[in-house]
Amino acid sequence: MAETPTTTLWLGRAVFLGIALVLIFSQLVPLNLEPGGWAPPDLLLAVTLAWAARRPDFAPFIVIAALFLLTDLLFQRPPGLWAALVLILTEVLRARAKRIRDIPLLLEWGSVAVGILAITVVNRIVLAIVMMPQAPLGLTLIQMLMTIAVYPVVVIVAHVLFGVSRPAPGAVDSLGHRL
Repeated sequence: MAETPTTTLWLGRAVFLGIALVLIFSQLVPLNLEPGGWAPPDLLLAVTLAWAARRPDFAPFIVIAALFLLTDLLFQRPPGLWAALVLILTEVLRARAKRIRDIPLLLEWGSVAVGILAITVVNRIVLAIVMMPQAPLGLTLIQMLMTIAVYPVVVIVAHVLFGVSRPAPGAVDSLGHRL
């Protein structure tokens, strides 16, 4: 049976939600109880930004808000701060999705990298203003750089395994609206 645009939309949303929940669960599972000398990339952020930049209709606002608020609560971060910053960045990418459609991956990667840098700096500044304990600056920078570095890999995996690609020019959804 051929997939309708509505089926594709809901399947894309379900895949995004499933991947996000697996990533959250994998971060909660204690594989190594010793603290490491480096911070792994924030794969949930990279996946969310890839979905928001390439197929914003697959990553709805409310799902992103709920997922990142859940991570704030589960990872004992200040509730709502990181979620709000990620929402702002995804909405900026969503607003630019039509312009990002026509640029090469390298420029898309640069746009996402600037966004990740901006929300990381704002997060550190806000936490410093309210005098919250923070991870060492070195670990934060390593995680930020690793997240930026892994973004093209996430985009390629999303495209190859899950079919998340930019909509073609002139593509429409089930209601006839341009994507």
